[in-house]
Amino acid sequence: MREYKTSEAQRRASKKYQEKANKDPEKRVRRTYLASRRTAKSFIRTKATREDLTELEKMIAERYELLNKIDIAAEKM
Repeated sequence: MREYKTSEAQRRASKKYQEKANKDPEKRVRRTYLASRRTAKSFIRTKATREDLTELEKMIAERYELLNKIDIAAEKM
């Protein structure tokens, strides 16, 4: 039999929560967003090279520009 660090009750509760959360599209989208954000932060902190960071800076600047254009367009409506 497999040895777990968590109790059986905790595993059941986690499984129940996951099943419930998977039915709610908003929770699924939020969970995916948070996982992507964690991955990006971890990459930047632990593995990114100078070249990676330079490329990311450019991508971030482009994203800021796009979001600013969206904000301006929304204000005009």
